[in-house]
Amino acid sequence: MRAVVQRVNEASVTVDGERVGGIERGLLVYLGAAKGDEPKDVQYIAEKISGLRVFPNDDGRMSLSVGDVGGAVLVVSQFTLFGDVRRGRRPSFDGAADPEDAERLYLELVQRLRAKGLPVETGTFRAMMVVQSSVDGPVTIQIDSRKLY
Repeated sequence: MRAVVQRVNEASVTVDGERVGGIERGLLVYLGAAKGDEPKDVQYIAEKISGLRVFPNDDGRMSLSVGDVGGAVLVVSQFTLFGDVRRGRRPSFDGAADPEDAERLYLELVQRLRAKGLPVETGTFRAMMVVQSSVDGPVTIQIDSRKLY
């Protein structure tokens, strides 16, 4: 499972001209599930996102988590995080989980983040979305559960 996490001042998702999710200060998370991902991958990603210390303290050092600053999380499904461009010019998405498994894992991550007391908004799974954000910093962090093993 892969996540690209951005610290944002605000972020929103629109589908067919309708806003379906949005946050103010917090984290925008693009999430992709790989073939073979399991609940332990979801747990790892949830722990990292919730505990990620990327918000500044009073001294300007990044030492606070999204929960510490009263922020929220916007999770957007993004199978293209598993786009493989090593051969040719068109990405191969063979490494991405099939849609049913990916949606189950995506929803499990959202549930785990909410269980940690974080306000969580989402996009719409398998929809064409317009994501708008005001990235703060910029701070962008990549998390990959497969880097563990």
